[in-house]
Amino acid sequence: MSIKGEVCNSTDYVLWFNQITIEDIAIVGGKNASLGEMMKELSPFGINIPNGFAITSLAYEQFINFNNIRDEINNKIRQINYSDLSSIKENSQYIRNLIINSKIPYKYKKEVITAYKYLSKDAEVDEVDVAVRSSANIEDLPLASFAGQLDTYLNIKGVDPLFNAIKHCYASLYTERAILYRKEMGYENDNISMSVGIQRMVRSDLACSGVMFTIDPKSGFKKIVLISASYGLGESIVQGIVNPDEYYVFKPTLMKGYKPIIQKRIGSKDIKLIYDVQSENVLNNVYVKNVSVPEDDRNKYVLSDNEILLLSQWACLIEEHYTRRNGRYTPMDIEWAKDGLSDKLFILQARPETVHRDKSKKTIEIFQIKRQGSLLVEGKAIGEKISQGKVRVIKDLQQLDQFQPGEVLVVEKTDPDWEPILKKAAAIVTDRGGRTCHAAIVSRELGVPAVVGTETATKVLRDGMVVTVCCAEGEIGKVYEGEIPYTIEKINLVEIPSTKTKILINIGNPQEAFDFSFLPNDGVGLAREEFLLTNYVKVHPMALVNFEKLREGTEKTKIRQLTQHYPQKTDYFVEKLAEGIGMIAAAFYPKDVIVRLSDFKSNEYANLLGGVDFEPVERNPMIGFRGASRYYHPYYRQGFALECMAIKKARESFGLINIKVMIPFVRTVEEGKKVIEELAKNGLRKGENGLEIYMMCEVPSNVILAEAFCEIFDGFSIGSNDLTQFVLGVDRDSEIISSLYDERNEAVRRMIASVIQVAKEKKKKIGICGEAPSNYPDFLEFIIKEGINSISVNPNSVYTTLLKVSEIEKNIEKT
Repeated sequence: MSIKGEVCNSTDYVLWFNQITIEDIAIVGGKNASLGEMMKELSPFGINIPNGFAITSLAYEQFINFNNIRDEINNKIRQINYSDLSSIKENSQYIRNLIINSKIPYKYKKEVITAYKYLSKDAEVDEVDVAVRSSANIEDLPLASFAGQLDTYLNIKGVDPLFNAIKHCYASLYTERAILYRKEMGYENDNISMSVGIQRMVRSDLACSGVMFTIDPKSGFKKIVLISASYGLGESIVQGIVNPDEYYVFKPTLMKGYKPIIQKRIGSKDIKLIYDVQSENVLNNVYVKNVSVPEDDRNKYVLSDNEILLLSQWACLIEEHYTRRNGRYTPMDIEWAKDGLSDKLFILQARPETVHRDKSKKTIEIFQIKRQGSLLVEGKAIGEKISQGKVRVIKDLQQLDQFQPGEVLVVEKTDPDWEPILKKAAAIVTDRGGRTCHAAIVSRELGVPAVVGTETATKVLRDGMVVTVCCAEGEIGKVYEGEIPYTIEKINLVEIPSTKTKILINIGNPQEAFDFSFLPNDGVGLAREEFLLTNYVKVHPMALVNFEKLREGTEKTKIRQLTQHYPQKTDYFVEKLAEGIGMIAAAFYPKDVIVRLSDFKSNEYANLLGGVDFEPVERNPMIGFRGASRYYHPYYRQGFALECMAIKKARESFGLINIKVMIPFVRTVEEGKKVIEELAKNGLRKGENGLEIYMMCEVPSNVILAEAFCEIFDGFSIGSNDLTQFVLGVDRDSEIISSLYDERNEAVRRMIASVIQVAKEKKKKIGICGEAPSNYPDFLEFIIKEGINSISVNPNSVYTTLLKVSEIEKNIEKT
């Protein structure tokens, strides 16, 4: 390596990162081999890798042989009784003390000191601060990451602290957790080897750092980058000490030049890890400390949009490189940091993600909770399962022996020392941590549901409480009191029949979209804005347009808090709605996703924050100020403009041109034209960039005047629920006359048959998105025989509906 005009050559014991490739795992370990590979192959593409060198496994072998301790280590390993935690602990401690108290051979020491001086000279300091990272020859492999098993020491400065940290890295090969993990993964515990990486520190203690995955770690969805970010050094995120920000970026359109940050979530980020120049824990190589983050900084996003996009582009390049190198899809788990002195971003390490990469999607298990119970705590869901058991709150490692198999483990956070009991847990619940913390990584490997980052679990939950841990309701994991009934449906994806009739999905919750994308489907037939407005936006759009005019009070305070990051209050509405729509459209991309514009009734709109001041009080909201009639009306026109801006952002900024628009409750042809004009005024022009505009067919006038509606819309979706109630004159919410409500009534069937016929004649698309097809086999057969193009059903009905459609189509062909 050349530094300031001088050359520092590689030696038996030292290899510079730019001299290493992934082929050198045997002598520099997985972590160092990956760093070298990226420095050589990806630095030319603008990816910043901090400089450094690897102390080879030959140095480790020389160290062991020089001190004549190999036989003693192997004998202690053979004495371990793996069913006895005290035996593991005792032998582990003996081996680690043996290594730490051994000496570094002269030649080895001289070569490392020479390399360290060159690295310091490159940094233009006498003694450069470095990270000392373990890199074992069985670590960061394609099939086993060993993440967190071995030690890393930060802010190491000077020769003596450097060698002390190196020996502690060697000793970490024999921690209790590392010994157990190797045993469980089928690797030998004797005659193993290690390299150590010496890497210039990135001053993220003055800025921020984090982790990113090139696959959704919860569902295995391959088309996103998930970035976790927090202030300070990155160990806080890895160890699960802090609840970080999270950013989702959509890979397919990112690489086409769009800016698809499809979701941003702010984390609490209450503490950060920084340099500790006055450390009192020098013997244990601790030169860092945790400090509180100021309140103002906690309420800000850590990264700018440009930084999010740059990191995501790097993540895609890294994934593409390793996929090409390995000859198979290789999603990556990547650590990054921002230097507070230079404001530059760096990649610190990258390893293969091992949980989802080789998962065959031959079958899907769908867990569904039958009812919601009393909610105790909630956090980030890890996995998609549901589990139940008695709570066991463990405050520290000394209590591990209290834990019983099948209990729900409740802790502040976990690290690799907890792994002996994690595999015995029915579920894991933590106060701290994000989707990339230790508890999340291990629970995914074990297939155990976990809810992380609850903040209050150890205070709210008590030993012996029976709880249901649910990770099957999207990205929010919930812990309910008691045993809540749930079902498990297994879907065989190998034997999925093909059908002429398209099977689409109804979806409202974007948190479930990635999971549902694995179901057999032809796209989304109904993405409801109402769910997004209630759960994502929460605020009435007109309250944001007129924020300054709102009366002071509880609701205005809540709106002010929700929108605190947005100088222009209406930007909050546009961003949050665009993110919700974007998550759904990304999950099913490039298949069509039909987004139905808001169809709240006035009394439902009033329930949004600030809504009471902008909604009329109607005696019969079901047939009142709803659907299309709102969009061009002065009372709501500005609110509708915000809806349009959100869809425009999702299509044009995110690049999700698979989004189609559907107008609900269009009473007249003239009204349909007015809405299309409003859409165009707000930048959504029919036919432009592939935009299609559909209409819900749900009032009798839509059927009677179907030919005229065909002239202005690209197609129809039959809303059988509303159409039935208006054809029969039955309020579907009335219990008294509920027996009269039936989609199979002859009058309703004639209306449906009529509109299907007109659509076919006019060569317009027509589908149905009500519940009747999944509820009534005879109704399903009826609409298929009439020639319906598509059927959109709820996710839990997709598979059974598909099988029924296939059977009906085969029977039709026979007759």
